[in-house]
Formats: sequence, structure tokens, C-alpha cells
Amino acid sequence: MGPVNGLAVLVAAMIALVVSMVWYGPLHGRARLEELGPGGLGHRIAPLRTLAISFALLLLSSAMIGHMFARVGAATLAAKPWLYLMMSGGLAIAFVIPAMWINYLNLRISLRLALIDAGFWLSAYLAIGLTYWGMAH
Repeated sequence: MGPVNGLAVLVAAMIALVVSMVWYGPLHGRARLEELGPGGLGHRIAPLRTLAISFALLLLSSAMIGHMFARVGAATLAAKPWLYLMMSGGLAIAFVIPAMWINYLNLRISLRLALIDAGFWLSAYLAIGLTYWGMAH
């Protein structure tokens, strides 16, 4: 196992946060507002607090993906660069999105909102994988 690229962990989390801001802002902010209303599912958390918590959680995801890439090794990843997207996207498709949808079924969240959120998680995890690939070259 090679070392985890600490700088890539940080940069990938920041890029995923930007994806979040675009996804839930100009791309799907209005649709989400239509689904949830102005107060969301409950009380609204202060925007800066939301940003900080989101970054911390994306940092955790980025660190675990970085650890996964370190376990695979730089030589394998250099020979098979598609693994960056396959592994990061696979995590979103096989673990994150199904777990989220199970929770959404229990909360009776609409399919529309579930698809918007699933698209975000897939996009964010792919952005993390692309960041690691880009920083490896």
C-alpha cells in the first residue's frame, strides 16, 4: 500500500463541495425548493454551518476514497486509469445511493428528490475520483 495523498484528499473534498454548491444552487436548487418548501424537511441550519458540516463529511469521504486508491497502488492505477472513476463511482452507485434511497423510502421522500440527490452523490464521487486521477498525473 502506498501513502494516501493528503493534498489530493483536501482538494478533492473542496471540489466535491463546489459540485454541491452548483448542484443544489443553479442546477437543481429550484426543483429542490419546490419539493421541500422554504423550510426544508425541518428547521433550516445556518448556511455557514451547513457548508462546514458538508465539507467535513465530504473530507471524510475523500479520505476513504484516497485510502482505497492507496491500497490499489500507484502502479495499478497508472496502468488502469479508468479505476479512478470505476471505483469512486461504484461506491456511490453500490453503497451511498442505495443507503440514501432506503432512508428516503422510510421518510416517504419523493422520487424526484431522490433522483436529484442520487445525481449529486454520483457527481460528487466522480469528481473526487477525477481529482485523484488529475493529481496523480
